[in-house]
Amino acid sequence: MSRTKELLQMRNQHVPQGPFNITPSFIKEARGALMIDIEGRELIDFAGGIGVNNVGHCHPKVVAAIKDQADHFIHTCFHVAMYESYVELAARLNALAPGDFDKMTMFANSGAEAVENAVKVARYATGRPAVIAFENGFHGRTLMGMTLTSKIKPYKLGFGPFAPEVYRMPYAYCYRCPFGLKYPSCDVACADYLEEFFIGNVAAEATAAVIAEPIQGEGGFVTPPPEYFPKLAAICKKYGIALIIDEVQSGAARTGKFFAIEHWGVAPDIITLAKSFAGGMPLSAVIGRADMMNKPHVGGLGGTYSGNPICCRAALAVLEVILEDGLLRRSAELGEILSKRFAAMAEKVELIGEVRGKGPMLGLELVTDREKKTPATDQAKKVVQRCFEKGLVVLACGNFGNVIRTLMPLVITDEQLDKGLSILEETLVEASR
Repeated sequence: MSRTKELLQMRNQHVPQGPFNITPSFIKEARGALMIDIEGRELIDFAGGIGVNNVGHCHPKVVAAIKDQADHFIHTCFHVAMYESYVELAARLNALAPGDFDKMTMFANSGAEAVENAVKVARYATGRPAVIAFENGFHGRTLMGMTLTSKIKPYKLGFGPFAPEVYRMPYAYCYRCPFGLKYPSCDVACADYLEEFFIGNVAAEATAAVIAEPIQGEGGFVTPPPEYFPKLAAICKKYGIALIIDEVQSGAARTGKFFAIEHWGVAPDIITLAKSFAGGMPLSAVIGRADMMNKPHVGGLGGTYSGNPICCRAALAVLEVILEDGLLRRSAELGEILSKRFAAMAEKVELIGEVRGKGPMLGLELVTDREKKTPATDQAKKVVQRCFEKGLVVLACGNFGNVIRTLMPLVITDEQLDKGLSILEETLVEASR
């Protein structure tokens, strides 16, 4: 029996089925955009730990920062004894975030925790209870995170009741427009609909925040048109509602800009950030307007491990790599390469209904009939499985599980990228037969 089979037996005996596994591999080593499993098999990584490894596996600068901090101290709890890295990282994120207003940042451990705290801040600052989220959105697996998340199975089924005062409206899903309209003749009615939503769903005067992903992650890499967020932001401002932008998956250079929302020229009131900005360490951030962030009373925000010093040092190293080592430029370059390759694939592979996204954060929505847009769910599953068998790890997403998404480390070499794309194209052709 191979070691992998032994470990799979142990996993099935000792670990509940709830934590899912996309591949049957156990990894022993990973560098850059490559993973090597315990059998010595090499895998090209187009998943990036679900968008966590933008600077690559074990980036030398991140590893060095982690080791150096561990040699000095591992944990004091920021609430007990402060340390420089927490404050320095907050200052750097405040400077990076869009908006010509003063900002403040606090840290938590995960994207879901960042979302929880963003909602707490918005409610406290506005004195209002309600939060508006969107169809296809994903915001985590905690109580509030699950409530804000749209998809029922597997994320919400059997885990209710959910948090009160959360309302959901349609998103700007142009490929499957919930209003049956066509862009651009629609004049982005999905954004204007927020005004109507206040009439029959929840009053603007009772709404603390609107929360949205600039590019929906788990929801299928749904990407709004250019006019969408400016319209949404204007309506929020009109009614004194906080606009929370969830950059947990789309941030830290994933789209060719540090924050994806920069593509829309909007300065959110609050931004949540996690995943790639700490190079694989558990760290998240809530960045927001100083006048809002500073509202909650002393002791109202925080957590024992929040802003752990090793994680903060790792994040500072990640910022150095992204901003000083040319990774933003590389991200934009990858986006151009992928866009051209996917456009060419779409011309010859009928299975590809739409290519969408920003930079190298791109999704391929697979359909069995382009006119009817019938979701190719089974084919997407086969693509993920067959790519793995050929040495490429990719992920599917979307309400129907029919969208193949790209989250490869931005440090991927041209050779690795070409090989991975060739495997993906070959597999898509096979699946379309």
